[in-house]
Amino acid sequence: MGGTSGRPSTAIRVEGLSKTFDTAAVLHDFDLDVRAGELLGLLGPSGSGKTTLLRIIAGLDFPDRGRVLFGGDDATGLPVQKRAVGFVFQHYALFKHMSVADNIAYGLNARKRAERPDKAEIKRRVGDLLDLIKLSGFADRYPSQLSGGQRQRVALARALAVEPRVLLLDEPFGALDAQVRKDLRRWLREIHDRTGQTTIFVTHDQDEALELSDRVAVLDKGRLEQVGTPDEVQDNPASATVLKFLGDAVEVEAIAEGGQVRVDGRPVPGVVAPAGLIGPVKLHVRPWQFQLTDPSAAHLRGTVRSSHRSQGRQRIEVEHGPGRPLLVEDFDGERYAAGHPVGLRIVGGYVFA
Repeated sequence: MGGTSGRPSTAIRVEGLSKTFDTAAVLHDFDLDVRAGELLGLLGPSGSGKTTLLRIIAGLDFPDRGRVLFGGDDATGLPVQKRAVGFVFQHYALFKHMSVADNIAYGLNARKRAERPDKAEIKRRVGDLLDLIKLSGFADRYPSQLSGGQRQRVALARALAVEPRVLLLDEPFGALDAQVRKDLRRWLREIHDRTGQTTIFVTHDQDEALELSDRVAVLDKGRLEQVGTPDEVQDNPASATVLKFLGDAVEVEAIAEGGQVRVDGRPVPGVVAPAGLIGPVKLHVRPWQFQLTDPSAAHLRGTVRSSHRSQGRQRIEVEHGPGRPLLVEDFDGERYAAGHPVGLRIVGGYVFA
């Protein structure tokens, strides 16, 4: 099953996809390349178009405009049965009356006789997949005898059994509790590394996407905001939308002049204003880009609203005028009581044109 030899460098390309449901546009002139053998996460809030994109790639929906290419071949009009995709939904959709082995073999047994492997080959493939998902002793059990995590592993094995060109996962762990989700994330990454299967998965969970993906595509309102490695989208977000969706950030009033960004007249180190940007701007600051300092040497001043320790870090909310409090992450361990005056030095941030 493993490897990507012989495959084109781009496994799937979507070009100019647009889709409207009941006059509401869900995808807008959408372009994306999926590389052969990569694990690509589609990340975005509810309604951003993630699942619609996945369904169009699968052949479960069709675009109003645009094309879907599989390895350079136009697959836009092909039905799902002819696309050779594996699909795993949030809810396991296993056949309750079938054993684990029969569930995994279903796609193979459902093929036309001329395309169906013989019984010995099907049995061998099912056995290999049971080993892969670490359920080799569960062949004769039924879905009702499995945990949620085990059922989802069987669903993945069933999708892999047909040796798909691409594996599509729609919120695959969304119905499971937090600890099972974490365990399955590690397991899915191990499976991917062993098989080299081109995989696209949908999630609204930032941690899940950043932990699992080779690259992350961030969607918002039917548009592609950015695609890049987890480090790229976190360290160099392409827009305020990407920045805010990938974690806490607050907006600070600033001035751009001469390529610098200033807050309260003081330059902010490490922040360069986009070319040609002059005047008032929004500086987006992550919690760890604030440092507590003497108020007289600070960019901002305020009072502590609350603080608590979390995994070796202190998270402090600072009141700074009306509106949303500033969230600060500090590692020095000092505790501050509510009402304590503090200064905040800004040591980084993002300005978008």
